[in-house]
Formats: sequence, C-alpha cells, structure tokens
Amino acid sequence: MKRKAQIRLWTSLLLLVAALLLNGIVFTNTNAHLPHTPHYNGGSNRDGVGKYYPYLALDPEYTQPDYPTQIMFSIQDFGGNDVYNIATMVEIYDEISGNRIKVFPWTLHEIGDFEYYYTFPRVGNYQIVLSVATDNSKIDIGQIDPPRSILGSNSDCACDRAIFNITVSNTWGNIRNSLFAIAVIFPIVTLGIILGTSYRKRQKYNQSKKSQNREVIKYGIMLLAIAGGLVHLAIFPEHGSQQIYYSVFLLAAACVQVAYGILYILVNLAGDTESRYDRHSLIAKYRKTLFVNLFGLIGTGVLVGLYIYVVLFPPPLSPTNTPEIVDIAGILAKTVELLLIGGIVSLMIWEKRKLHNLIIRLN
Repeated sequence: MKRKAQIRLWTSLLLLVAALLLNGIVFTNTNAHLPHTPHYNGGSNRDGVGKYYPYLALDPEYTQPDYPTQIMFSIQDFGGNDVYNIATMVEIYDEISGNRIKVFPWTLHEIGDFEYYYTFPRVGNYQIVLSVATDNSKIDIGQIDPPRSILGSNSDCACDRAIFNITVSNTWGNIRNSLFAIAVIFPIVTLGIILGTSYRKRQKYNQSKKSQNREVIKYGIMLLAIAGGLVHLAIFPEHGSQQIYYSVFLLAAACVQVAYGILYILVNLAGDTESRYDRHSLIAKYRKTLFVNLFGLIGTGVLVGLYIYVVLFPPPLSPTNTPEIVDIAGILAKTVELLLIGGIVSLMIWEKRKLHNLIIRLN
C-alpha cells in the first residue's frame, strides 16, 4: 500500500509539471525582449502605440536619484513579433513642474529593442514619453520636437505616442529586497525550528553519535531542497519577458524541489518506523532511499549545470543572444544546491556502508 501511495504521489507530481509546461507552451506568448519582467518601474502600454505594442523597463528597476539608469524599450507588433526599421523619439518629463528635462532625438533603429541611459536628478515621479513614427519619410532623423503641455498629443507629428509613469525613490529597492529575503528565509527558519524540535525528540532512539549526525544530514537535505525551491519560486516571474519557457521551467523546478524535500523526509521517516532485521527488508529499504537520493542528485546536478552554462553562453531561445547576468538570487540558489549535492553524496556513501555492515552481521 505504501508503494502504491508513493507511485500516486510521483504520478501527480509529474502531471503537475506536465500541465505547467503545456500551459506555457500552448497558451502563453512571449511579448517582450527585456532582461526581466518589470514589477515596479515599467511594463507595457495597454492600448499600444498605433500598430505597435511597446514595453519599458528600467535597470535597476528600483531606481534611485543620482544613479545611472538604463531605460530599455522593446517594441513589437500585436502578434508579439519583432519590428524593424522603426523611428522613435524619447522624452523625460518631471511630473511636478511639467518640464521636459531630457530628450533623445529621433533615431532610426534596426530593430524595436533599444536602450538609453539617464541619471534622474531627484526623488519623485517622472513621465517617459515614447514617440513612434507612423511614416519614417516624414521624420527628420536627429531632430527634436518641441515640448508639449499635453504629452500624448501627436499634432504636427507623423507619430503615435505612449506615456510611461515611473517613480524614483531611495527606499523602495531596500523594501523589496527585504521582503524578498523574508519571503524566502522565514519559511526556511520556521521549518528548521520544527525539524530541530522533532530531531531532539528522536535523539533518544539513536544510540550512536554517527547516527545522530546522519539524522542531521537527512533533515538538512530536506531544508536545502525546499530552500532552493523557494528561491526559484520567488524569481520565476522575472524571466517571463525573455522567454515564457524560462519562467515555466523555473516554476516546475521549484515545485519539484519542494516536493522532493517533503518526499525525502517522508520516505526516511517511514523507513525509520519499520523494523529492518532481514536481508530482503534491508535491501528494499536501501533501494528506495537510493532512488530518492539519485533523483535529487541528478536533478540538482542538472540545475547547477544549466546555470553554469547560461552564465557562460547564451541560453537556448534567448531573445538577446547573450549570457545571463550573475545576480544574488542565482548565487544563493546555486550555493544551496551545491550544499544539497554534498549532503546527498555523503548520505549515499554512508547508507551503502551501513547496508554492507548490516548484511555481514546477518550472515
């Protein structure tokens, strides 16, 4: 019965992952070529700009005053396709005074993905106005249109305009990073406290110090697996603008890691409550834990290997054809996964030696 229950659990997990992948492949389309999905500063113009659909993102997204900021645009048609030979002008207005404080003149871009750099002078709200020419022949490349009181007006201009509202702040970035850390660390700490309490209660059943140390490793593997899953769960939306498949993959990886951590400790706890005095039972127990360990080892190794690949080479289906940027979330996730690999390998070696010694005693 227990084996059937485990099979049903794994089947349900595989169906969940398949559903997520199918949902991403069939029902979702990539709509921008941005390095991350904007949460705070940026996004898309819902009504479009004429026959185009523009996206904007800032880097850093939580922009601070007197800090160089990259303003990134991705303009596509309403089918999510790239556009070429597009002429644009970009203006920045101060919301309080209404004055135009920066303008990038009419420029002809080979493709609708381009960026500018600007340092915002103070804390506050700004409007970034994107002008897109409807007829390039009627635009003077390199010229600058006069400022307007109605920012979206296209009078005397063969163009359409979109307005993006952004906020420059000294605190929002710190608040976001703090919330991110709390969202990841708090569940791990809570689970660690619960497992630590359970471990202390179970210590009296372990006769040797080595057994107690291996028990710590088992609980540690569970925590590390769930921690890696939580990190992936926190960052998967940010990759949707590059390729929706990246987000689907990270979400699937997060689900599998969390499920693996829970299943791992359930298998080990269930095994500990059963008597294992005969050869057949010992081998059956070893094979069960070996399967779980190999699944975690291979899966985690694949994730680490893929990360190393994408920071050295452009990932498959990359719209920008450039390697991924090494960030804090990636370093945290891979550090956790490397520790997880070390713990699994250590436990596999110990369990093999334990099985060998027990079989010798039985003989």
